[in-house]
Amino acid sequence: MILHPFTATHHRNLLPSKSYNFSRDHQFTRYRAAWQELAGVLVFSAIPFTAVKAIANSPLGETLQRRMLEKKNAAVKNASVYKALAEKARTDSFWYGEERPRWLGPLPFEYPTYLDGEVPGDYGFDIAGLSQDPVAFRKYYNFEILHARWAMLGALGALIPELLDLVGAFHFVEPVWWRVGYSKLQGETLDYLGIPGLHFAGSQGVIVIAICQALLMVGPEYARYCGIEALEPLGIYLPGDINYPGGVLFDPLNLSGDPVGFQELKVKEIKNGRLAMIGWLGFYVQAALTGKGPVENLVDHISDPFHNNIISMIGSLYK
Repeated sequence: MILHPFTATHHRNLLPSKSYNFSRDHQFTRYRAAWQELAGVLVFSAIPFTAVKAIANSPLGETLQRRMLEKKNAAVKNASVYKALAEKARTDSFWYGEERPRWLGPLPFEYPTYLDGEVPGDYGFDIAGLSQDPVAFRKYYNFEILHARWAMLGALGALIPELLDLVGAFHFVEPVWWRVGYSKLQGETLDYLGIPGLHFAGSQGVIVIAICQALLMVGPEYARYCGIEALEPLGIYLPGDINYPGGVLFDPLNLSGDPVGFQELKVKEIKNGRLAMIGWLGFYVQAALTGKGPVENLVDHISDPFHNNIISMIGSLYK
């Protein structure tokens, strides 16, 4: 292994005068620190769930739940009225029903009869017949909208750091998304948000990141799979369904207050989410072919579109 000159000198000056197995002790210290860090992450990640459970079982939780139950009947009645308005809005909307836009537009095609335009973003596209079973159809849509939302958030997280670094508004230690992941696979520790000493998931790398994501997603996934009633022990009533819970927690701007506008927003969300998922496929291919981030690739393409494009990149592989 070839060390950087400063690194080699640094380690050499740290060697004590007496002889002992430095490599073994160094590895032991490293793993001990790593496990201490991992334990800290586990404890930190468990705090929200412990707090939620404690509140639900406390007198405060009982008070919140009692108040929620007192208002629930009126809330359920209002939700029923809103649901009826939403059904009418969906019936009258351009994006739903038999007259909705289809994926082949004006071209004739035998669209599946089981795709009737009931769900947002239904363009009649199901060549593989995956949605013939209504139960499977609901499950697939549930998964699609979940991945669409994560793809939109992930795309934002991949683009913003590189863009801020490019314009000079904020300098990160590593602004390119895939290089951050590569650094973690190499066991490197990066400063979070470029702040020296602020480390999350350091030497354990992707293992700690995966554990953090799993733990932090337990709560939302539990509520999603078990139903929105899972939050009622905290005195929280959500008027919607699993995909669109609504309420103050999931709709603080009250975007669903307009039934007609909300039906269109659902279509816009799934359309942008599908675009984000396809965009991530482009991010992966760009990273593999160019070794750059998406923003830098876009700048290169704009500066010289005839030489910096997908065709030229693929052609360079065969030279």
